[in-house]
Amino acid sequence: MTEVTTRLVEASDGLQIAVHEQGPAEAETVVLVHGYPDNHTVWDGVAAVLAERFHVVAYDVRGIGESGVPDSTAGYRLPQLSADFRAVIDAVSPDAPVHVAAHDWGSIQTWESVTDPALGSRIATYVSISGPDLGMATTWLRERAHLGSSLRQLAHSWYVFAFQLPLLPEAMVRSGLLARFVGGGPRPTKDQVNGVELYRANFIGKVISPSPRPTDVPVLVLAPRGDVYVTVPLQTEAPRAYASSLVTQVIDGGHWVVAEEPELVAGEIAAFIEKEGSR
Repeated sequence: MTEVTTRLVEASDGLQIAVHEQGPAEAETVVLVHGYPDNHTVWDGVAAVLAERFHVVAYDVRGIGESGVPDSTAGYRLPQLSADFRAVIDAVSPDAPVHVAAHDWGSIQTWESVTDPALGSRIATYVSISGPDLGMATTWLRERAHLGSSLRQLAHSWYVFAFQLPLLPEAMVRSGLLARFVGGGPRPTKDQVNGVELYRANFIGKVISPSPRPTDVPVLVLAPRGDVYVTVPLQTEAPRAYASSLVTQVIDGGHWVVAEEPELVAGEIAAFIEKEGSR
């Protein structure tokens, strides 16, 4: 097992982002972005496998883990999350583009960077797992041709609407109800409460004005067939009109496949990097 080092990177608004690195520093860099209600440790198994060949970076999203906490909901908006991502990659790989893999909310926020023309040259490949771009997803859900799939996805996503309410999500966290619903290992109460702000800061705006953007970054969507929160059709179909170099693959596993099947996920990430690198 390789040694993990941690440093703090200053975001554009002065917040400190905790960045955890392992693997050979001279190798290509792979950045791993976690979702809700996790922190960077959800990637531990994947990171350990990838670190045999790559410089692996996993960071705690703002408000979570060892990173700083914004003082308002506005501090969790997608443009700021993308700015955090840029600060991290500029610190860990200033002279070369990075490969990125992201899960759940980490994937949602990373689409913001992948579709930003200013960041396109800084991202070599992108692997998205269980987290579609909000603009692409909203547009897909609105299309009449997808009515049946849309209704099934909305049924899976009831918690998104609950998270818009005041006090209720925090009460769910502190009562332990959210942990029973989500499953997995124990997570710090602070992380669970702060992470709710991701939903409050971003969903309503994207529902009202989706404005999906295209990207030429090579994208691999890994869609776990047993995901109870994000359906396979949404993950694989929503980006088709926007990602010019898109590969979709259905894999065995549930929503937390990154923690439950790390060797499978790491293998898919490495294979995609190899394939795109050989072009």
